[in-house]
Amino acid sequence: MNFGRSIRINKCGFVILGVLLIGALYYLWNGGTSSSASYAFSKNPNEINLRKLLIGSIQAAQHGGFEVVAVSKSRDLHEQSKGKTREGANNPVTDADYRSNCVMKNGLLRIFPKLKLISEEDDQQERCADVQLFDLDPTVLHETASVPDERINIEDVAVWIDPLDATQEFTERLHEYVTTMVCVTVKGVPTIGIIHNPFTMKTTWAWRDRALSETLVNVKHEADVKHPTIIVSRSHAGAVKEQSKQIFGENAQVITAGGAGFKVLQVIQNNATAYLHTTHIKKWDICAGDAILAAIGGKMTDLHNDHIDYLDGQPLNPNGLLATALATTHEAYIKRIMESPFLKH
Repeated sequence: MNFGRSIRINKCGFVILGVLLIGALYYLWNGGTSSSASYAFSKNPNEINLRKLLIGSIQAAQHGGFEVVAVSKSRDLHEQSKGKTREGANNPVTDADYRSNCVMKNGLLRIFPKLKLISEEDDQQERCADVQLFDLDPTVLHETASVPDERINIEDVAVWIDPLDATQEFTERLHEYVTTMVCVTVKGVPTIGIIHNPFTMKTTWAWRDRALSETLVNVKHEADVKHPTIIVSRSHAGAVKEQSKQIFGENAQVITAGGAGFKVLQVIQNNATAYLHTTHIKKWDICAGDAILAAIGGKMTDLHNDHIDYLDGQPLNPNGLLATALATTHEAYIKRIMESPFLKH
């Protein structure tokens, strides 16, 4: 046996080794940001990267929106009714709700398999056979290069999904009110919020104490408690209009709109000083708005001035809400609400 003989690799072997080396370097350089590899790349499988979850959540809202728009172009929305709300309004559901939910929920679970997800249409997974899922695309954050990497225990994280907010308005072709929303809570605190309008393609997002979307960076708010403009739900506008006048005075302006996400955006954009809801509301409707308002210095509470509990696993918030873009405005308004007779019946 000749131990001095060198081992020779032919040209084909060099090519294969080169390709493998380049592939390994590319994977390490990008941190495994493509497809479900992003989750597996974490040193600790029980941790989750919140920056990547922000990216995935933005994509989920946008890709859910693609399904909403696609269904809107069809002749038949396959509208059904889930019953009546407490205000007696119809509570519809359509193919757009189901298809959007499939993309948003399954897309996130493919990338983050251990993620806890809470969605409005969780009981309709059998409708998901032909939807197109998405891979993680870090370029969605091109507008904000300073978004940090942050890993936390995945057991502390829950994601609330609203695959189609303002379904009633969607069936009426009032598309300006329609949004898709994702909210990331950390130990029950709304931390990342995304509100996306599929028909304008405008996405508003915030990560509390970390980063804001371009749509929020230059928005300024001024305290003006003397001229309240209250935005309320169009589904029970009559009662809330009367209550708003009772609370804020006859000079208060009351405007109506559909969709909790849309109403929060109106507060953020200075088109209303507060969003008031006086009956129960589901948490997937309000969690994203709660996170965004907190990130810009605003506040959302129930009408007893308690923070809304996202840790109890219950989807219903029974005590209404008040949402403002400034905490000082919230303090002034909630004081009037808590002193008003209608809370004491």
